[in-house]
Amino acid sequence: SGLVLVKNPHLDLMEEDVLYHLDLGTKTHNLPAMFGDIKFVCVGGSPNRMRAFAQFMRRELGLPGEDVADICAGSDRYAMYRAGPVLSISHGMGIPSISIMLHELIKLLHHAKCRDVTIIRIGTSGGLGIEAGSVVITDTAVDSSFQPRFEQVVLGDVVVRSTELDKDLAEELLACSRDIPDFPTLIGHTMCTYDFYEGQGRLDGALCSFSSEKKLEYLRRAYEAGVRNIEMESTAFAALCGLCGLKGKSCPFHLL
Repeated sequence: SGLVLVKNPHLDLMEEDVLYHLDLGTKTHNLPAMFGDIKFVCVGGSPNRMRAFAQFMRRELGLPGEDVADICAGSDRYAMYRAGPVLSISHGMGIPSISIMLHELIKLLHHAKCRDVTIIRIGTSGGLGIEAGSVVITDTAVDSSFQPRFEQVVLGDVVVRSTELDKDLAEELLACSRDIPDFPTLIGHTMCTYDFYEGQGRLDGALCSFSSEKKLEYLRRAYEAGVRNIEMESTAFAALCGLCGLKGKSCPFHLL
């Protein structure tokens, strides 16, 4: 039916669902009226970038005015803006931050009775063997062992979830990129780590237990496994979106 799914039977027993970190709720807000026509959701780490993206979308869609209001202004966790059928939301840095946002976003879209929603993560990443400024359209998000999985500890048990992303959407985005020659675009694996420094092989953190040679050998193995960029959110993004019926794609771009 194209509806956004929630895999939680307990929600049906709740008198009210409060989306704490978005400052929204099923009793305090008319979510179908506010969000029922949303077709695209774009998420990224920085509140300022997502505000700028919403302003850009307003111009592209020919909507009057450029200023956009933060729908989540009552919370200091995330920022949310809309431009017509496009919702633009910040998710902070790392798996814990994006996971909290996605749980509440998915419930919001479900309560709003949204249909056929496409969600795309945009943001910066570290490139691997690619030209600076490239956009990597993720076909599969992999963990630090180059495996297509997201591991979540639930009540002491390790739950493993798939991180495959929509391949048709990847090809569609790649086709769109051919009309924009300003930056190179490619499809590849995105590696998701739990840390910006040691987890990504950086030598400039407060801790470093490896040599530069060991780092390069690890990055060579990652490249051979199909990894073309590294960030800290894609496995959680792919797993949650896939389980809840969202057509999702991660499209981080590489900056030096």
